[in-house]
Parts: sequence; structure tokens; C-alpha cells
Amino acid sequence: MTDEQRLIQDTVRTFVNERVLPHAIENDIAHRLDMSAIEGMAELGLLGIVIPEEYGGAGLDFVAEALSCEEIERGEAAFRTLISVHVGLNSLALLRYATEEQKQRWLAPQARGEKIACFGLTEPAAGSDVAAMKTTARRSGDVYVLNGSEELDLVRHCRRPRSWFSRRPIPPPSTRASRRSCSSRACRAFTAADTEHKLGVWAGSTGELFFENVEVPAENLIGEEGQGFEIAMYGLDQGRFTVAAGACGVIRACLERSVEYARERETFGQPIGKYQFVQDMIAEMVVGYETSKLLVMQAAWMKNEGKRNTRETSLAKWHATESAFRAAHLAIQVHGAYGYSAEYGIERYFRNARAPIIYEGTTQIHKLMQAEHALGYRRLNGRDGEVSPLCLVGAGAGASSPGAPTSLPAPDQTGAPTGGPETSASASARINRTSNGIAARTGRPQTGQRIW
Repeated sequence: MTDEQRLIQDTVRTFVNERVLPHAIENDIAHRLDMSAIEGMAELGLLGIVIPEEYGGAGLDFVAEALSCEEIERGEAAFRTLISVHVGLNSLALLRYATEEQKQRWLAPQARGEKIACFGLTEPAAGSDVAAMKTTARRSGDVYVLNGSEELDLVRHCRRPRSWFSRRPIPPPSTRASRRSCSSRACRAFTAADTEHKLGVWAGSTGELFFENVEVPAENLIGEEGQGFEIAMYGLDQGRFTVAAGACGVIRACLERSVEYARERETFGQPIGKYQFVQDMIAEMVVGYETSKLLVMQAAWMKNEGKRNTRETSLAKWHATESAFRAAHLAIQVHGAYGYSAEYGIERYFRNARAPIIYEGTTQIHKLMQAEHALGYRRLNGRDGEVSPLCLVGAGAGASSPGAPTSLPAPDQTGAPTGGPETSASASARINRTSNGIAARTGRPQTGQRIW
């Protein structure tokens, strides 16, 4: 890390120790989102940490963002969730796709922390299958008329703007186009309801919006009609990165608390840290933290280099969130009955660590993505991108490894493998030429539909 990155890490760590942790258990039990802490985050520049200074942001890099998210979630998941939604899902998407006028109207005040951004994509019947969303946007003159419902983070405390996705209501599935729109809560007629009785993140605010002929100015459309799915996937790449980074904070918090407790707590005349079963749990937390941190930093480096990192971010999110939940489970076991009590706050990490395994791509979705990358069914940078290096290694070994594929499938417009024979042994030829090797070896065509 650079000196600047270490300074940022130390600054955020001090903020968490002084402003977040002393009230974390109390706010969690009271289901209270501490707005004064959010104001403090804005003062530190965390609500615009990777947004360029010209738009009111701090202009820092993604390593700094990852370190900040780790420290923030070490204290409270609700505040890291705020960064994921406000910065990752919303602000970075605006930075890439919004017009200059829209950036000045929405992005700049968001980066300064004057407005809190929200994001709506999930519906009761559309989670992993985003294209199945039922919320519609019908053009009528100079407005879009919205009907449907969306799940949103930070509904209760959202101070405009908020963004949601919808699809055009009439075209058949093959020509469906999704849209992203922004609106202001104060001047648009729609209803909202908090989601109560959640398993975790009690100190955060989640709810559902209901649209019934809600009119949104056409000038609020982000990007172009039909570009909503692309924008959503881009936003998820950014949000998932912060989720993975925050999960590292959960693992570290559980590890630090468990190490401290294992040194102090004595049974049968010695600290419990002397027992191999306790050491085994500590060691598992260590490897979970170190591997998750490495995957997050790999994705951060790629982001800083301007490289597409969908695969790397997916891998980091999958591994880190699962490791965080496992670490919280082990931390409760190390603490015994105290870990089960709200007094120590360990069970809070356990409850809060469960949701990230579901949102921004379930573990199962990320496993599918990683397998499709390795098999060559999914390109790294969209349909015209390169294939995974893992796939190239497998293909290169085909001549000498029994059962290994001798050629690579290339996706067609639906994402399914198609192609002709491989004509070169070089990696570049395997990337750029089509192949039907998989179909030839299995004796049947390879078909299927990609899942985001």
C-alpha cells in the first residue's frame, strides 16, 4: 500500500472506533440508522471516494475504497451497504452513463454527501433473473409512465435522487429493452413501505416502492432506451466489489474479537486459545481473511488499471461473503454463550453476514459464472471479449490430456457455444476463431441461455 492508502485506512479505522462501534449494538437493537455517522462519512469524503474531484468527489483509487469498506463493515454493515448502493450501484453508473447535465444535477451533490442515492432492481418475481422484471415504463409525450414495484435499500432515509430499472411493456422478449430512470421522492407520487423483521442489518433501511402511473420526465432517463440492462450489470460490478471488501471487515472483526477472547478466557486452568479445536477455528478465519483480501485487491488493481473485472469481482464477492459468514459462525462458537448474546455483538456479525450471500448475485450465480468462464462458455469482456486464461490452459493441454477439450467454444448472440474447428494452437487464434470442439466431443449441440 502507498502512504496515502495507509493514511486513509487509519483515518477510517479511527472514525469507526470512535463514531460507529461505541453505538453499533445499541443502534442495531433499536433498528436505528445513525444519520450522524453518515454525515461523518460524508465529511471524510467516503460518499464520493472514487468520484473525480471535478464532480465533488475525493478522487481516490479503488484500493482506498476497498480499505475503507473493510474498516466500515468492521463496525456496521449498514454503513458499508450505504457505500455499496450510494457509490457503487448509483454514483459510478451515473459517472459512466449520465449526461453532463445529469452529473451536475445528481452526481455532484451525491459525491459531496448532500443527497443520498438509492437503487432499485429486485422485484418479487425478478431477482437473479433480472430480465424477468415486470415494472414497466411507457413513453407518453415528454414523460415516462411507470407501473410496478421495486425493492430498494435506504428507503426511509433516502434524500433524492433514487434510481430504478424498468422495461418497455409491449415488445416480445427478444426485443425487450430495459430503462434506468431517476426521480425525486419529494415531487413524485408513489408509495413506499419499509421491510420489517429482517434477519440482519437492523440498523439499515430497506423497503419496497410501488408505482401506479408515476410520471417521470423523459430527461431523467439514464443512457438510452434499451441500455438499462447494461447499466445495471455495470453497477453490479461496482457494488459487488464493495460487498467483497466489506466482507473482509467482518472476517477481521470476528478474528480480532476471537483472538482477544481466546487469550483471556480460561477453562481447566489455561486459556482456551491453547486448545487445538479453538486454534483450528482461529486458523480458518485467518485463511478466510487472507484469501478474501487478496481477491479483493486483485479486483481493485484491475479497476485502477481500467481493466474489466467482472470475473475477478465475482470471485472475490463469492469467496469473501461465504468466508465472512463462516467466520461469524466460528466466532460465536469460540465465544460460546457470550457469542449468542447481543451483549457481545458477535451474533450481530452473524446475522449481518447472511444477506451479502444473497444480494448482488447469489453464491450460486457466481459459481455458475466462474464455471462458465473456465469452460469457455462466457467471455470476460462481453460477447466479443477474451476467454478465461483457465480455459486456454485446458485447451492447450488437450493434445496430451485424455478427455480434455481440443478446442474452445465461442458464444453466439445468446451466449451459447457455437463455432467451427480450431485452426491455430496459439492463444490469440483460440480467442478469435470459432470452434465446435465441445459439440464434436459430446456428439450433441451445446445450447443454453446465459444467466447474469
